[in-house]
Amino acid sequence: MENHNESEATAHNVNFQTRIDLAPLSQGIAKIKKELETVIVGQHKMIDQLLVAILSNGHVLIEGVPGVAKTITAKIIAKTISVDFSRIQFTPDLMPSDILGTSVFDLKKSEFEFKKGPIFSNLILIDEINRAPAKTQAALFEVMEERQITIDGHTYVLDTPFIVMATQNPIEQEGTYRLPEAQLDRFLFKINVDYPKLDEEMTILQREHLMQNHGKLDNINTIISGKDFKHYQELVKQIIVEANLLEYIAKIVVNTRENAFLYLGASPRASIAILNASKGYAALRGRDFVTPEDIKDAAIPVLQHRIIVTPEREMEGLTSVEIINQIIDSIEVPR
Repeated sequence: MENHNESEATAHNVNFQTRIDLAPLSQGIAKIKKELETVIVGQHKMIDQLLVAILSNGHVLIEGVPGVAKTITAKIIAKTISVDFSRIQFTPDLMPSDILGTSVFDLKKSEFEFKKGPIFSNLILIDEINRAPAKTQAALFEVMEERQITIDGHTYVLDTPFIVMATQNPIEQEGTYRLPEAQLDRFLFKINVDYPKLDEEMTILQREHLMQNHGKLDNINTIISGKDFKHYQELVKQIIVEANLLEYIAKIVVNTRENAFLYLGASPRASIAILNASKGYAALRGRDFVTPEDIKDAAIPVLQHRIIVTPEREMEGLTSVEIINQIIDSIEVPR
């Protein structure tokens, strides 16, 4: 009889139950995906990466040619979450004060009053971020890293959550400015958006034909409250990561600094980004613990914009993604 009880206990242990209740998070994310799928055809990888990033409280740079649903995807995600949303169209004549805000003299009070700019929001969509000059890009450094703004000696702390989703076109160069490394390093993920496949293109055309005069966002519902969303982000922080997996992350990042094919390796901020993003992947997949697979999936979108390939290898056609994959393959996966 005792042996029977022991076998039952063992069986119960095998049926793993999560120590963190991720059911509400999983249900909420599933509903957001369902809303996205009513408008966005395919692009499942991009959608997963976007959701992982916002769950991990990280900023996202979305790169792709015009017309591949970068902006509309960000807009839909913003509409499904009940938080403040701002869209800023970057242009060559955009000034830092147009984003952050400016002090205006109040004649009645005979003093300057700070008028907040559009950056004072929860989800910010920056369209064509590479169209603004260096001084405007620099205005984002503090706010993206420290989630605060210092103007005229006063510090303004932004409300949480605060996430920047930025788009850029990699093809057109006229009227654009290259993003500085310090700016790129502040994005948790860089997401590359590909063209749809033939069957997906057909579905896009069919939906557009049937839509008639209806707007794409007309039927998108708000799924999650701001309070719930912040709770989901707190849950993600609690995801369990074993010590050997922390070492695995460190080895991947250190290898980028020692790689002969790379002119610039990744900083410790990249290690932290992989850690946070792998927790986001685990939560997205309904687990309260990180696996090596989560780390592998996080590594490319975290690292590809933070490393620089040597000019010789770049001329040979070697890409940062190929080098990252080589690094991952060279490191023994923890058991």
